[in-house]
Amino acid sequence: MQIYQVIAEAIAKPSIPHEPARQSLKAWAMYCLRDRGFKVVYAQNADFAIEQGRGGDKLYFKVTDNPVDLDPKLGWIVWDSSTKTASLIPPEVS
Repeated sequence: MQIYQVIAEAIAKPSIPHEPARQSLKAWAMYCLRDRGFKVVYAQNADFAIEQGRGGDKLYFKVTDNPVDLDPKLGWIVWDSSTKTASLIPPEVS
């Protein structure tokens, strides 16, 4: 679970602010994570994945600004336009 704390911090304290008029939430989140050294890769059934180690496990993420009916199997990066902040909802452990 420690990796989710690092991801949450990268999203909560980003190197650049999210400006919806200039970049998509997905592009911004991917940039923030890459800027912190994460290997962000393509994911077929999510917006992107973070690869852990060489050919290791992947953590799958989607982004949204409407946190309703979120798939609990994925991690979610949620943008709150009223406070102009992003937060992380980690996947449920099964």
